[in-house]
Amino acid sequence: MSGSIPEEEEGPPQWWHRIENGAVTIILALMVAIPVVAVSIRIATGSAIPGANLWVQALNLWLAFLGGGIAARKGTHLALSTGSIFQLEGRRQEVVTAITASVATAITFFLAYGSVDLVISEMESAQELPGGVPNWVIQIAMPVGFGIMAARFLWRGQSWRGRVAAAVTTALVACMAFIPPGERDWAVWAGAFVLLVGVALGAPLFTVMGGAAMLLFWGAPIPIAITAVPAETYRIVADPTLVSLPLFTLAGYLLAEGGASKRLVALFNAWFGWLPGGVAAASVLVCAFFTTFTGASGVTILALGGLLLPALEAAGYKKSFAVGLLAASGSIGLLFPPSLPVILYGVAAKIPITDLFIGGVIPGIILVSLLVGMGIVAGIRDHGFRYWLPAEDADKGAIVRERGALMGKTLWAAKFEVMLPVVVLFGIFGGYMTIFEAAAFTAFYAILLETVIHRDLHPINDVPRVMVETATLMGGVLVILGVALGFTSYLVDAEVPLAVRDWVQARVENRLVFILLLNLLLLLVGCLMDIYSAIVVVVPLIIPVAEVFGIHPVHLGILFLANLELGYLTPPVGLNLFLASFRFKLPLTAVYRYAMPFLAMMGLGVLIIAYVPIATTWPFDETSHQPKPDFFSEDPTGDPQPKGPDPDMLDQLMNELEDDAPAPAPAKTPPAPGSLNIDDLMNELEDE
Repeated sequence: MSGSIPEEEEGPPQWWHRIENGAVTIILALMVAIPVVAVSIRIATGSAIPGANLWVQALNLWLAFLGGGIAARKGTHLALSTGSIFQLEGRRQEVVTAITASVATAITFFLAYGSVDLVISEMESAQELPGGVPNWVIQIAMPVGFGIMAARFLWRGQSWRGRVAAAVTTALVACMAFIPPGERDWAVWAGAFVLLVGVALGAPLFTVMGGAAMLLFWGAPIPIAITAVPAETYRIVADPTLVSLPLFTLAGYLLAEGGASKRLVALFNAWFGWLPGGVAAASVLVCAFFTTFTGASGVTILALGGLLLPALEAAGYKKSFAVGLLAASGSIGLLFPPSLPVILYGVAAKIPITDLFIGGVIPGIILVSLLVGMGIVAGIRDHGFRYWLPAEDADKGAIVRERGALMGKTLWAAKFEVMLPVVVLFGIFGGYMTIFEAAAFTAFYAILLETVIHRDLHPINDVPRVMVETATLMGGVLVILGVALGFTSYLVDAEVPLAVRDWVQARVENRLVFILLLNLLLLLVGCLMDIYSAIVVVVPLIIPVAEVFGIHPVHLGILFLANLELGYLTPPVGLNLFLASFRFKLPLTAVYRYAMPFLAMMGLGVLIIAYVPIATTWPFDETSHQPKPDFFSEDPTGDPQPKGPDPDMLDQLMNELEDDAPAPAPAKTPPAPGSLNIDDLMNELEDE
């Protein structure tokens, strides 16, 4: 994935840029502080702060859309990397930029228009957040954010001819409203072709998905207002569980920007570097640690590549092997808690996130072990086993003592980083915090670690900068999730999942063949789509089919994520390949070649996960698809609940408010379509 709009111009930031940066910094700081204070008070006094969770959800909406505006300013909205393959210059590049900017401007403008209509409808209701703030005040973030993005797509990085083209395209799209219902099929096909061209040339993914959703709603036999897409966007971005995404990402960014990477590399090298393949093993483990917190965002390769590549070459590994290993390791920790894609999959598929965390442990270990094994084999192959042993006349006792002292020293230096996953898992599985509260504590822990304990980052000069980077990334991701849910809502309303189920059931009778075909499909999806939008769009399509073939829902989830993890390493447009090419300044074709052995090995790991389901389902009852009752002392079928008063009562209240929210007046807009609800889908299957 890459940005289609050019990077922000160099030079001093404008005053409005400072305002944007300051706003997202304050919002993210409040999102960290409010849960930390609320949980501390709850543990100390047994009393909850009314409305704390609801306010954090509201802040997340503002963070998403202000961050999306900054991403448009910097040109970092996620897009297919195919636009980078052409490497055009001059007039041709100007034409490509004009096309992508025209598509992005027109679609984002109408997303802003639909958001305004949604806010106006909300003004007629009496719903309020704790403290008396009306809901529509929070929803204003959507038209503001989409409006800023549309203006920047129109203006930035292109000539006046390109700006005129974008404005004319927007006007032409507006004229489509005059086409009568029932005569819009040709316009839908024409619009779909334009969207395909735009995404192929590098238009931001959220604009293509949002455009497809609005186009399909508009062209339906009974047209539905485009307000449906912003309505679904609001619903998912304000979801209480998704608040954990920017908070865990902030923690990962802080650790990567500070000295945590150096301390962890030193730790793993001291413990494993003296073994055959130990430096490679250390590199894989460090990458896995950071990926669990940053998700498939590319931060692992960009932040650690410059540190790990020289270490691997110094240990005697060929550059081709080292680059391939790091490209493969850039997403190797996706299955371990508190992985962000695992959290999102649980939200989309209505599966307890703790079940997915448990089910992903062994598959994650399998994938990590395969890469570590390749490092060991390469080390012994290139140097022989003797290379790793001390010389015959060496003082082996002194070597052991020195090595033991170094292991203890590096462990002590990295003790706070090593304890971080323990603290997170204890908070979640111990029932003391919800997932997003644990995410807030993780971010707070990382801030204290890097600014107070180790002082690697300055609290004024560095932390706000990292917060802006986090908001920029999350702005792109959360906006994609919102519009992707609008697209998925259309698919569910049109009964596409049921049609896919019937089609597959009529042609595929063997469960093993279905799993193989599913692997191939997900591999293709993983190399063409970012993992977050793929989860929202593809999950409701495959769940009904997998249910027919009796695939355990947790097994399906882990298999889905493992395939998408593999897709990041798959040519021609796997994200990790582009990031490795950029980070190590190598031709893309060379990175393709270096990554092939690792792609094959990880493909073997995915097949093991696919055809040995016990690796994923061992804690669960195959007949009922529920966790075994004796696996935990507490009920494991739902997310862990905090001790003391139930803080989720406020989350339930928000859900009730959302469920009771009146649809736009029929005179203005038809009711919004159904949302992604897998339970309703399953009921339809049972009724048939």
